[in-house]
Amino acid sequence: MLSRFYSYLTLRDLKYEMRGLSNYQLSCCVNTLLQTLSATWELSELLERWDSAGVKADSHNVPLELKKVLSAMKSDHRHSTPHQDFLYCLDRNSFRLCVQHDADEVFLSILNFMQQQMDDRALALDIQNLYKVSVETRLQCLECSCIQTQTSFQLSLHLHVKEDQDSLEGCISSFLEDQELSGRDSCFCAQCERKTPSKRDVKLLSLPRILCMQLKRYRSSRGGIRKLDCRVTFPETFDFSELARGGFSRDFAQDEYTYTLYAVVVHSGGTMGGHYTAYVRPGGNQQWYYADDSSVEKVSWERVQGTYGKYYGGTAYMLMYRRSSKEEGRQPEFSG
Repeated sequence: MLSRFYSYLTLRDLKYEMRGLSNYQLSCCVNTLLQTLSATWELSELLERWDSAGVKADSHNVPLELKKVLSAMKSDHRHSTPHQDFLYCLDRNSFRLCVQHDADEVFLSILNFMQQQMDDRALALDIQNLYKVSVETRLQCLECSCIQTQTSFQLSLHLHVKEDQDSLEGCISSFLEDQELSGRDSCFCAQCERKTPSKRDVKLLSLPRILCMQLKRYRSSRGGIRKLDCRVTFPETFDFSELARGGFSRDFAQDEYTYTLYAVVVHSGGTMGGHYTAYVRPGGNQQWYYADDSSVEKVSWERVQGTYGKYYGGTAYMLMYRRSSKEEGRQPEFSG
């Protein structure tokens, strides 16, 4: 059971502070994700349990290199972190160096590589379940009232952002609200045997320990892509049951809904180029840190709130929350 490994924080975690990662051939995106993954101590513990002795060192195995670099990031800070091996490994797995990448795409690919390349299937599934949001989608034909139901899962919630001003609460509400699909968005109805207008609603079946959310700040516009730097607020902690009333399936059986923010992936710049940085609160630590490649500094929660959005400033792009658990005997800690 995963809860057995989440019931305590080791002395190492309590002493842990962030360390910088040098920018190597446009690696700011991967550097930022490594900082957030390092702060996800649940993932580190699962990887440490993996007996990877049978994996060849030259096999370009992403989970093996991730295990090594996360361990190194918690070791002696006087020595450089060997994250170049991880970068080269991603390069051999089609995420080329010297190319700017989308952080959410790289994040999901790293999770998928762990499913594909780990030889311990049970641990690989434990890692997937760490992030897994299970949803039930109901599609009702508006002509014959036939209902089709499908269950699926996501490892990151992709949340639509309004162009003027929005909030995380508003984004989640929009994700869960009913939608009418018509015209070219019409879906095939098996009973009508053709595409028809329909109504779609999404219900949550289960929520994960680590809830990752991407704020969809990019829009298609006149044949191109533009970035939305509008203001999107988000809380340091929230109760999902209050935020998403009516958004749960009848089969939803969890009774723990409180989530606490521990990592924010920030993007600065526009669609043609930019830079990634991270605000991270390591496991068991009240202190927020800001990591800009090799530079790391302590910051306040008010500084994190500065990523809500402004023109060409650093705007929050991915949010990572950790669910509290009654089994842990620990309460979420907050900054000032």
